[in-house]
Amino acid sequence: MPAILLFAVAGAFAQLVDGTLGMAFGITSTTLLILLGATPVSASAAVHFAEIGTTLASGLSHWREGNVDKRVIWRLGIPGAVGAFIGATVLSQISLTDARVWMSALLIVLGLILLLRFGLGTTLIPVISSRPKTNLLVPLGGFAGFVDASGGGGWGPITTPTLLTLTKTAPRRVIGTVSASEFMVAVAASAGFIFGAVAKVEWDVVAGLLIGGVIMAPIAAKLAGRLPSAPFGAAIGGAVILLNLQILLTEFGASANVMWVVAISVVIATALLALRAYLRTDSSKS
Repeated sequence: MPAILLFAVAGAFAQLVDGTLGMAFGITSTTLLILLGATPVSASAAVHFAEIGTTLASGLSHWREGNVDKRVIWRLGIPGAVGAFIGATVLSQISLTDARVWMSALLIVLGLILLLRFGLGTTLIPVISSRPKTNLLVPLGGFAGFVDASGGGGWGPITTPTLLTLTKTAPRRVIGTVSASEFMVAVAASAGFIFGAVAKVEWDVVAGLLIGGVIMAPIAAKLAGRLPSAPFGAAIGGAVILLNLQILLTEFGASANVMWVVAISVVIATALLALRAYLRTDSSKS
């Protein structure tokens, strides 16, 4: 029972971050499981089985809050499910280390663009449209689903900053749509793990993550719907930068002190820009 409670706390924390920022449930949970001794494949399998419940709860919560774009969810989620099934059955045991380095570098650039756009009001890349189109959603969903299943996380960190960077969609709508469509990805990835029989699922881990995630899902959805867009967007950009900088620093063997200095610097810079965005938005209303 104590172990289940530990995983429930981890699931609640991961869902709080995921439901408000649109990313990190898979990465947070998978990282914890690996630290506790699970293999990457078995950790990814446990997380995706738990996400069947947490993403359903999160998606329904965001739907009730009006955070879901009903026209986008299928065009993003179905290709994501296809990519996730392939990643879980065929390629889950292939190392993606080199690809992760390049992907993390790209996501840092996207995070910087978001931080400048929402924090300083500076647009470096012209947006495509107010609503993402099929020719963007299909390849984005397929790629993100594949990475998510084969690497134990990545759906939110790839889709959320990309859609925020290339469209004018409000952050809460992007996060709600990404969270709701992730249910299809979780189901497909779990089916792939069963079909491929590549991992032993630890059901007590699944139960703990599921309980914590389901309890936290409606709270996170309410927060996402009430946070102001500009500082919220800046916070998402900072989270993307922080997450992927840590991945790069780990890959290049940086010391713990360096990682702490970088993390604190990113958090302070993000907080200042989010505050600036909030004050700018507040003054424009008065």
